[in-house]
Amino acid sequence: MPKLANIDQATGLPVRKSKPKRYEVDKPGRLVHVDIKKQGRIPDGGGWRVYGRGSTQDRRAGVARDRVGRAGAASTRGYRYLHHAVDDHSRVAYSEILDDERKETAAGFWTRANTFFASLGVAVTAVMTDNGACYRSHAFADALGENVTHKWTKPYRPQTNGKVERFNRTLAAEWAYAKPYASEAERTAAYETWLHHYNHHRPHTGIGGQAPSARVHNVTGKYA
Repeated sequence: MPKLANIDQATGLPVRKSKPKRYEVDKPGRLVHVDIKKQGRIPDGGGWRVYGRGSTQDRRAGVARDRVGRAGAASTRGYRYLHHAVDDHSRVAYSEILDDERKETAAGFWTRANTFFASLGVAVTAVMTDNGACYRSHAFADALGENVTHKWTKPYRPQTNGKVERFNRTLAAEWAYAKPYASEAERTAAYETWLHHYNHHRPHTGIGGQAPSARVHNVTGKYA
C-alpha cells in the first residue's frame, strides 16, 4: 500500500510525481565533470572473485588492504585511483588509472584530459569537481588556467556531479567487476578497450540511445 502522503485524498489513487529533469549543458566543453574513484588492486593470481570468499587469496588481499589503511594516506600499494573527466553534454569520457590522488597527479591528469578534448575539437570552459584536497590546490588551479571556470559540488551532495558518478557505476558493472581477472595488470590492460567501446559504440540512455561520440562533431573514431 502507498503511504497516505502519496495518494490523492479524494480518490485514494497513488499520485505519480514526475522526476525532475536532469540539467544538461547545450554544447560539448561547457562543463566537464572530474572525479576520482578509489579501487582495490587485484592480487596476482586473482582475488576472491576467482577463488571465493574466505579463500587464501581473499585473506591475503584483505590483510594487504588493512595494512594500507593503518599506514594512512601516504601508502597506496593496495589501491589504484581512476581519474575521470566526463563531458556533460556528450558523455564522452577521458580516464586514466593512476597510483594516487595527490595534487600533482590530479593536475597532470587534467592537463592530459584537456589535451584529449582539444583533439576532438572541444574547448573546455568549465570544470566541476568535489571539494577534495587535490582539487583545492594551487597545482590544480594552475592546470585549469584562467580560461576554465572551476565549479564545486555542494557538500554531501555527490549527485551534483551525477554524470561522472553514473560513469563510475557503469565501469564497475561492465569493466571492473564484469569478469574475474587473474591480476591487476590484466584488468588494467582491458581498460582502454572498454573506454573505446564506451565512447564510440555503447548506447547511452541519457542521450537517447546514442553513443557519446555521436554528440561530438569532430571525433576521430579513435580513443587515445
